[in-house]
Amino acid sequence: MEAAAFTTAGALIGLAVSIILIIRKVHPAYSLILGALVGGILGGGGLTETVNTMISGAGTMMSSVLRILTSGILAGALIETGAAQKIAETIVDRLGAKRAVAAIAIATMVICAVGVFIDISVITVAPIALAIGERAGLSRSGVLLAMIGGGKAGNIISPNPNTIALSEGFSVSLTSLMVKNLIPALCALVVTILLASILVKKPGDAITKKDLESRKEKELPPFWKAIAGPLVVIVLLALRPVAGIAIDPLIALPAGGLVCVLVTGNAKNTMHICEFGLSKVVGVAILLIGTGTIAGIIKASALQGDVTALLIFLHMPAFLLAPLSGILMAAATASTTAGATVAAQTFAPVLLEAGVPALSAAAMIHAGATVVDSLPHGSFFHATGGSVYMGIKERMKLIPFEALVGLTSTAAATLLYLLGF
Repeated sequence: MEAAAFTTAGALIGLAVSIILIIRKVHPAYSLILGALVGGILGGGGLTETVNTMISGAGTMMSSVLRILTSGILAGALIETGAAQKIAETIVDRLGAKRAVAAIAIATMVICAVGVFIDISVITVAPIALAIGERAGLSRSGVLLAMIGGGKAGNIISPNPNTIALSEGFSVSLTSLMVKNLIPALCALVVTILLASILVKKPGDAITKKDLESRKEKELPPFWKAIAGPLVVIVLLALRPVAGIAIDPLIALPAGGLVCVLVTGNAKNTMHICEFGLSKVVGVAILLIGTGTIAGIIKASALQGDVTALLIFLHMPAFLLAPLSGILMAAATASTTAGATVAAQTFAPVLLEAGVPALSAAAMIHAGATVVDSLPHGSFFHATGGSVYMGIKERMKLIPFEALVGLTSTAAATLLYLLGF
């Protein structure tokens, strides 16, 4: 391992500065950039060396940023054509009111898994879930947990920004990484349904008619048209492991989006849909650039060596770095994408050197990044609470349940590694 350019203390101070600024409502990208600058200078690097390291770290994000920007076409198409809503409604209708909690969780999982961001997935399913909850007398907390847990399960098997960033960080196939966490995702889904089924009976928290949106009904495409775009993405990405034909996500994701636009009869709205999709991903792309700056400082610091030495001192195996780093970094940034990216950029060399397979390490980090990624200093906390008109105090009470869902997928991913899968 090369000599560290910055001290561990400097890197940790920089990360702490970023967290404090994010909590103080400074834009996360600026918070991470300023934290990186402070951490580099206090960590013993001069101004020039610090800035160069930050630029280098941000540069490593460019391939991920390009793929995320083009993935906006798929996300925009699924949302604007009504395809995502149609998929959700079909799942809920087929499972029926008696299995309302499972239907809500599965619908959110599928919407997220086919390429819609987790917060947008929850917002998309929320009106349907509220309507079901009002008719069935379900609690607001149980319904929201079903959506969040389902979204967390779908997030670790999706072509979303966090998965793209991890596949880039560990140089593994996006398809392989998505498939790797399929069993952990299903485990998380089961736990979500169990926990939400308990919470939906919570007294004094029932959904009322005033919670239901008076939305304009829009004509939705048939199910086969709604699912066509995601199916194209799956087929194109699957060509690599099945037939040895590598179709990059930069091509596969927008191709699926364009197919969705065409089959749903929205060709004339293509430019609007692309612009809408771009508006949904540009924030994540900017966040990743900021994430790259702090990741560059942390990666060039002595933190890797010091953490490894600590694990040896505590007689803990090196592979635990994967889930633990995912948990801690996502908690620090209140973002699955930022947390997973920082963890991958920082600890990938250590994990690979310790003999942990790249795919397993990426999968464990990914699952770990869903444990406490929804803390109040992040946007996901507020977006999801707002989707069901829930106050901050009540929203806070759901965090332990969300953490149990994330811990389930993390434990499952870690167990699969230990069993050699």
